[in-house]
Amino acid sequence: MLLEGGATTVGRVVRGDATESELIMPKFLLQGSYTPEGVKGLMAEGGSARLAAGTAAVESAGGTVESLYFAYGDTDVLGICDFPDAAGAAAVSLLINASGAISVTLTPLITAEELDAAAAKTPSYRAPGV
Repeated sequence: MLLEGGATTVGRVVRGDATESELIMPKFLLQGSYTPEGVKGLMAEGGSARLAAGTAAVESAGGTVESLYFAYGDTDVLGICDFPDAAGAAAVSLLINASGAISVTLTPLITAEELDAAAAKTPSYRAPGV
């Protein structure tokens, strides 16, 4: 979908009920690592139950889960979520991390067009001590 000014919605959820400024929901990379107690709970409940619980948490903040995968290694859960704003994403992160069963990070994702726009800006900065 092409928006005003040539921006696209590639990789974005377009909300039908949104105002123009709210049209595109930001995407976040979800990464989580279970604590030993969290792994015990995961083993007792299974992945489908945890997917449902995580999806419910995201949806309670107005977001959606695009995809969610379980893995093994340093990261136990990986997913892509859409939230209407950063406050919703932060609220879910706080809620899930407060459980103590899993440590979750949500990283904002940007499109190639957003990176192009950022690269075209000319901010100024002075390094410490310079």
